[in-house]
Amino acid sequence: MQKRPRRIERQAGGIARIVNEDTCCADILAQVSAATNARETVALARLGGRLSHCVAESSAEGGRAAAERIHEANDAIVLLVRS
Repeated sequence: MQKRPRRIERQAGGIARIVNEDTCCADILAQVSAATNARETVALARLGGRLSHCVAESSAEGGRAAAERIHEANDAIVLLVRS
């Protein structure tokens, strides 16, 4: 998982380079799509980890902590969907 953010950084740098080189639009869009997919993969993996670990633990405990964690998870999902 730690290699993916670096790969996304390189993809973004590559996109900037090919835009500045006036590369074909289809090639630029393909690179943007690849970077978007990579970003979404990282985001979903992090969200999945949070849901399976933090929220599941809090839910088992119950009470106010569970409600807060579920609210935080919901906020994260909203943020991801709107990005």
